[in-house]
Amino acid sequence: MTSSPIASGPVIQLAWVSDDLDATERLLSEQFGVGAWTRMEGIVFPADETTLRGEPVEMTLDVSLGYAADLQLELIRPVAGPGIHAEFLAAHGPGLHHLCFGVDDLDAACEASVAAGVPVLMRGSMMGGAIEFAYVDGSASGVPYVELARIAPAIQEFYDAVKAASLGTS
Repeated sequence: MTSSPIASGPVIQLAWVSDDLDATERLLSEQFGVGAWTRMEGIVFPADETTLRGEPVEMTLDVSLGYAADLQLELIRPVAGPGIHAEFLAAHGPGLHHLCFGVDDLDAACEASVAAGVPVLMRGSMMGGAIEFAYVDGSASGVPYVELARIAPAIQEFYDAVKAASLGTS
């Protein structure tokens, strides 16, 4: 264990990569009691906001969000372009891809990760910086990747609405 953890905030999400969002939604709804899912298709991560192993990359993902109690479940289907989601799906098939920690300062979290010998593999932002994220190697902790994410209050409000719809409390 390092003296300075790469993340000490709450685990806010578990995420799966899948080539069939419909089937994965059904399975996780049955297993974890997820109600409604919120799907967003064709999300483009432009090369001027996204890097893979330090190099600019553009990718497109379909994403579906649901909740099991307070935990966000994210389903990701790679659509176009390279990225760790497409790499994972090609190498391993569908499955659990990452857990996500909420962080207040993404730069500091990435610096702590690198200082601990855990490389940052992918990094980006979206919605004008309202979401900033980084994926680090999680293999030493038994999960393929760990995501570190800074979520702005406006995005948290959206997530709260998704949660209410998913749990049937809206």
